[in-house]
Amino acid sequence: MNVSLDSRQLRAFVSLSRTGSFTKTARELHLSQSAISHSIKALEHELQCRLLDRLGKSVALTQAGEQLLSHAERILAEMGVARERLRDLGKWGHGRLRIGAGPTSCQYILPNVLREFKESFPQCLIQIEPGDTPAALELLHNSRIDLALALEPKNLGQLEFRSLFKDELRFLVSPLHPWARAGRADQSQIPRERFILYAKRSYTSEMIETYFRHEAVVLPTSIELGNIEAIKELVKLGLGVSILAPWVARRELAEGSLIALPLGPRKLQRTWGVLLRKEQRLSLAQETFIGLCAAVSDNLRV
Repeated sequence: MNVSLDSRQLRAFVSLSRTGSFTKTARELHLSQSAISHSIKALEHELQCRLLDRLGKSVALTQAGEQLLSHAERILAEMGVARERLRDLGKWGHGRLRIGAGPTSCQYILPNVLREFKESFPQCLIQIEPGDTPAALELLHNSRIDLALALEPKNLGQLEFRSLFKDELRFLVSPLHPWARAGRADQSQIPRERFILYAKRSYTSEMIETYFRHEAVVLPTSIELGNIEAIKELVKLGLGVSILAPWVARRELAEGSLIALPLGPRKLQRTWGVLLRKEQRLSLAQETFIGLCAAVSDNLRV
């Protein structure tokens, strides 16, 4: 049997169970006694059982009424919590923001963005889903995130891409490396170098492979790591050459512990931006996040 319970009937029932009086319940709920009586009769009819025994001007719960009371109190309490949370969503600074971001943006872009964001939306719940661009695309398609800070994908499909900045990938070497002393990379020596690269199956690794294939240069088997900081440390120790964007190594380049060199005559550039679903109606929090990403990205442009 499917039973549809009316919250107003449940509220009248709980109040009547507590006061034991139709008069007091009517006063408490600002309704007439006949309205309370009608609600209880309708509830009993819906459940097909007697919930109250009328004892003169007072009432007492039947066994069925006692059983219903504990459930009704929980139902009304949960409804109250849900109503309060929905009200909070309409308040300034409240709500939820779900962001997809890869390790590079999580480490070098998001901290500054979120620091500013929390000043304007201190009560907003922020969820970060880690993953490179392919993972972010899947999360967006499945509506598991609201926005993604990622590289421009090859195919947008039902997504929109708001460009933030372009960067250029370069060789990063130790200052003791022969290329550093020469001031340029020796193309003939590339196949003999040990490369320390960001993990494969990322958009960046695909771009690097495509670039050198076009240059008719075969990159040797490399060490693969998923952590930019670890890659930089190994390069500083002279254990290999990496290919990264200079903005992720600004401190090292400034202090001279790493040297950045062009990959060759032709540049290898990437475009960073924010991905969202087409026709997505952005909240104020989401618009603010995108604006802050643009502001923080200003000094990362090529």
